Amino acid sequence: MRSLDIGATGMLAQQMNVDVISNNIANMTTTGYKRQRVDFKDLIYQNIDRPGAQSSDVGTILPSGLQLGLGVQISSVYRIHEQGAMQITENPLDLVINGDGFFQVQLPNGDTAYTRSGVFQLNQDGELVTTEGFLVEPNIVVPTDAISVEINQSGEVFASQQGQVNLTNVGQLQLATFVNPAGLEAVGDNLFVETEASGSATTGNPAEDNFGSIRQGAVENSNVNIVEEITDLISAQRAYEMNSTVIRTSDEMLQEVGQLR
Repeated sequence: MRSLDIGATGMLAQQMNVDVISNNIANMTTTGYKRQRVDFKDLIYQNIDRPGAQSSDVGTILPSGLQLGLGVQISSVYRIHEQGAMQITENPLDLVINGDGFFQVQLPNGDTAYTRSGVFQLNQDGELVTTEGFLVEPNIVVPTDAISVEINQSGEVFASQQGQVNLTNVGQLQLATFVNPAGLEAVGDNLFVETEASGSATTGNPAEDNFGSIRQGAVENSNVNIVEEITDLISAQRAYEMNSTVIRTSDEMLQEVGQLR
């Protein structure tokens, strides 16, 4: 009774599908979050009669054969890096990338992580940091006597200081891009790290070449489409129910066999 195992694979696959959808919905208000999607694949097939096998001693062949599928499983969970909507905050240290690229963040162990969340603050030394206190790369230090901070589309950071007419250039933000951003590994706190699948980071100044530009006083919202997620959730629920029906039907068939005398 293969259908018992086949139905079980379908239920397990849809259970993981619901897990991914629920994570998307939970992060619908997370700054810079990129939604995920599940990719399914069929399992191996049992060949009862292989297609193309000879069916007689005169050389006739089977046009289609007889293959029985053994179920489904999750092939991958991939991330969709499309641009999220821009939300104006008027906070001078909130930044949004309009286009391709990631902000670079130095982790406590010295490694570099990447993020689309531009919610930054200043630490006790005037350095630009994330909400977790991780330094933004390249290091930007704002003078302690700065009255205001201005950041242009090219990522140049200027500080207005008391008693000075001209703005002081205190640093240059740079962005990183990847050949395959879907290959980045999410490590939480809106951060990603480089993998062999993503390729090495290519860095450059915003608004140059293929890098996006910087907008000050705004953040990038999650790209989760709640209507689409709810629709996918209903579809996953119905698929789960139908696979459970397959198992229940198979069980009833086995009961009928057991009652034969």
